[in-house]
Amino acid sequence: MTGGENFPLFFIFPLDKRPASVYSVLNEPVRKAQMKRRGGVIIDILISNSSGKPIYEQICQQIKAQIMDGTLSAGEALPSMRALAKELHLSVITVQRAYEDLTRDGFIETVSGKGSFVAAQNREFIREERLREAEDLLQRAAELGRSNGIPLEKLTGILALFYEEGD
Repeated sequence: MTGGENFPLFFIFPLDKRPASVYSVLNEPVRKAQMKRRGGVIIDILISNSSGKPIYEQICQQIKAQIMDGTLSAGEALPSMRALAKELHLSVITVQRAYEDLTRDGFIETVSGKGSFVAAQNREFIREERLREAEDLLQRAAELGRSNGIPLEKLTGILALFYEEGD
């Protein structure tokens, strides 16, 4: 590796021997939670202090992704706010904000005294969330094209090509 490369490398540790914080080669703190849920399935959350996103958004995004890809199923229990905060070495308020946003967006349900659970998802809701993600990516592509003088026709042609390649 030459000195000018900017590729963070992560070290893998056995679950019972990993340190509280894992550091990349660039010495940027990264916090990781691997928490067993009922049934032995593990929920993974990786938090980076060098990310441009607030920590609560990183938690939200990763839990949403695991719900959307089926890793977390409807009705499954999530770690308690306190347990997740302790594992990630965060304030409970940060995790609470993430869980509140997930509840507001319909991804989880919180039952007082029992905990937080993955909400039953209907296909239309998932489709809308995916459409929103696509819109965000297309907006970024449009801004990039506009700021670099790439014609709209060129961008739409590229999109059509990628879309048709998926068939």
